[in-house]
Amino acid sequence: MKNYLWLRVEGTSSEWDEYSASRLHWLVVARMGILFFLLMLAFLMETRISEPLPPHSMRLFYGLIIFSFVLSLSYFFLIRFIRNLTFHAYLQALFDIILVTGLIYVTGGLRSIYSVFYPLVIIYSVVFLGRQGGFVVASLASISYGVFVNLEFHGLITPLQWQHEAVTPDASLKYGGNVFFRVVLHILSFYLITLLASFVVVQEKRTRKLLREKEHAFAQLDSLHRSIIESVQTGILTVDLRGRIRSFNRAAEEITGFLTRDVLGKPIEDVIAEYGTIVSESENINDNEGGRHRVEIVMQNRQNHPLILGCSLSPLKGDDERPIGYILIFQDITKIKEMERAYEESRKMAYIGEMAAILAHEIRNPLASISGSIQVLKNSPNLSGMDERLLRIMLRGKDQLEKFIKDFLALSRPTVGVPEQIHVAAMVDEILESVKLGPFWHEGIEIEKTHPPEMTLTANRTELHQLLWNLLLNAIQAMPDGGRVSIDLAVEQKPDNRHCLKVRVADQGVGIEEQDMKKIFQPFFTTKDQGTGLGLAIVNRIVVVHGGELKVDSVPGQGTLFTLDLPVSG
Repeated sequence: MKNYLWLRVEGTSSEWDEYSASRLHWLVVARMGILFFLLMLAFLMETRISEPLPPHSMRLFYGLIIFSFVLSLSYFFLIRFIRNLTFHAYLQALFDIILVTGLIYVTGGLRSIYSVFYPLVIIYSVVFLGRQGGFVVASLASISYGVFVNLEFHGLITPLQWQHEAVTPDASLKYGGNVFFRVVLHILSFYLITLLASFVVVQEKRTRKLLREKEHAFAQLDSLHRSIIESVQTGILTVDLRGRIRSFNRAAEEITGFLTRDVLGKPIEDVIAEYGTIVSESENINDNEGGRHRVEIVMQNRQNHPLILGCSLSPLKGDDERPIGYILIFQDITKIKEMERAYEESRKMAYIGEMAAILAHEIRNPLASISGSIQVLKNSPNLSGMDERLLRIMLRGKDQLEKFIKDFLALSRPTVGVPEQIHVAAMVDEILESVKLGPFWHEGIEIEKTHPPEMTLTANRTELHQLLWNLLLNAIQAMPDGGRVSIDLAVEQKPDNRHCLKVRVADQGVGIEEQDMKKIFQPFFTTKDQGTGLGLAIVNRIVVVHGGELKVDSVPGQGTLFTLDLPVSG
């Protein structure tokens, strides 16, 4: 406890010493400036005035000034080695009183004007030593001046003078009243100056202390403000009226990918190109509804990744309530929007599932009757050629309808199937064989396969078959004029030790237009004349149910690449 108190007091004293030591240095510099001024003044008076001091008086004057210069220089070295500032203040005050008294002696004694330097010594003594120290120095000055004048008045010393003679014993009666008045006036002025200076110094110390407290409180408040701004997960930036960024918090860096040092002073459009849209929409919202509302924009971060931001713009006002800029608060709501879309998709699929179950039941019953009737008619011996042709058309339509119902049920089925061991190469060959027998295959299509020959994995056979079938069929249908279809399969191990089937299916077909990219996985959306719009929707459904990822890259007129990662057991 004692050590703690000692450290605390020492820290406070050190802070005062540093401030006071700096002021002591300036005191020495100011003294040397005054001495230099007196030196120049004496030189000018010696060269310009016809009756200067006698030579021996000038030598004493110059000697006194030079001695004071040397003494002032020595103070700089003493301050370094002796850290007691009270000692330095008393030491300098004592020598300054002696110096002023010496100047008075050299320049005419009672009639000298240099007694005005006593108050300067008293004032700086109050600054460094406080009121009590100031009274001590004022007393020393009073004693010094009073003794000197008394000695001069009684003729015990004869001061040097410029043009006048010193007060002699014969003149003491003539000047006695005047001398007494001047001594009393000087002494009273010394103590009055001490009182006034101490009052000013006390007020200055209080003001300085209050200023330090305010600065400390402001620093703490500023630190708290910065800590809060940097801790929130919301991007916050401010711009001036010219649209230049003035502040940029940590969350703003993480969301946009830009560093604070790279954007300060730059136009906000360099970071958020859609800033103009935010301003205009915010003004429209405020004009129509009042208050602050969120504006949603789509932008790209520094890495060119698309983001959806929820933004709120508010004016910044100064102390006079005049606008000085704007504050933009924004959040990355990309994942929230994806969750909303996934939720809406889930609701839609749940509705489709209910419809699928009802439709399957309502359609399969009459479809079974139709199928049985067709088989009976086919076995009739009296069928003509036209009848057989019509029956084949009916069977083909029945098969198409059954396939549609099967796909519809697969799309609406929300559960993960039972996994089993699958030989991937055999399944791919089986699918390709079936595709080549389909109506969309022709000789202009080339298949390129890349996968380990003995590749096996554990997954649901039906779902994996549907996934590969629909991807390959979609690629073939996209190449009516022929081309190459590349299928690449591999099993990769993720950092969390999970196994993942990586499938890449690329074609050289017509590609997908940009406006259709967001719709291709929607049920019943198709750009083909004979498509049902369920194939890619089934693929996406299987990937989503298994927690996989599906990406599409397409260039209209050049082709499309589907890349998916599907968790499996190795």
